[in-house]
Amino acid sequence: MSVAAPLTLSARNLFRRSGQREIIRNVSLELRHGEVLGLLGHNGAGKSTTLQMLTGALLPQAGHIEICGYDLARQPAQAKAHIGFLPENPPLYRDMRVDDYLLFAAKLHRVPRAQIANDLAETRRRCGLQDSGHKIIGTLSKGYQQRVGIAQAIIHQPEVIILDEPTVGLDPSQIRDIRALIRELGDAHSVILSTHLLSEVASICDRVEIIHHGRIIYGDSSERMQQYGHQPGFIVTLLAPPALAELQAIAGVQQVEQLSATQFRILHAADANFGSTLLALAAQHGWQAQQLVPLQARLEDVFMQITQGEAA
Repeated sequence: MSVAAPLTLSARNLFRRSGQREIIRNVSLELRHGEVLGLLGHNGAGKSTTLQMLTGALLPQAGHIEICGYDLARQPAQAKAHIGFLPENPPLYRDMRVDDYLLFAAKLHRVPRAQIANDLAETRRRCGLQDSGHKIIGTLSKGYQQRVGIAQAIIHQPEVIILDEPTVGLDPSQIRDIRALIRELGDAHSVILSTHLLSEVASICDRVEIIHHGRIIYGDSSERMQQYGHQPGFIVTLLAPPALAELQAIAGVQQVEQLSATQFRILHAADANFGSTLLALAAQHGWQAQQLVPLQARLEDVFMQITQGEAA
């Protein structure tokens, strides 16, 4: 029996109101060491507000937050020492050199003087900034500025790293590099990131929480989310297909849709070993099966199904 990784962040029943509007309602979540958690939701769903409360930048009007066993409200200094935070708009001083800025960040986080040089070198290495130390931040590309933003969040080796929309505004190459960095950070730390990009969830997150109108409406592993409500089936190519009714009559078949003269979309019961059955029948009757491709659930469809189901 595997032992669960240590809990690094725990939030219970968080609530936040702005005027008469409830922005966050009864939000609870947990984060464990070595885990990357994606907080997924539409723009305006409450992701940034939730992350600001988890970092202590914004106080919840109700609820309780612990970081590595420290109560964020009662022991803020101890709790925040274990947090690294990258806001949606990175807190960069564009006229500073990268090394000077990271040295400044290390001092703000009270990194011991004797440890600063080693931590600075290690942070530059992890963030791919080895050749950027003497460059002015404002002259860097958006992708490298984002790397500097992540570097300031991890310079003090925090247990919990919180990233708000870390790949917004980056080009595809930069997104790939930042995602690889986040995945690497997740191996040694705990990472929670907000995103509205479903591809982000599939590529780097171990677990997903969906926030909708200020409430958590779904939580599970990234893998299981992709199978949420998924109807098993195949796209099959038959060069000498039978009549549609003959395919519909196969045991376990629930629906058949003809896509072209030789291609069919077939949905079947979850417990049916349908692929083997279909191939055996195709060989027996000379249907000339050429291709059998399992249907894959699209994350976009899953997300819409979950959020629309909640609205209904």
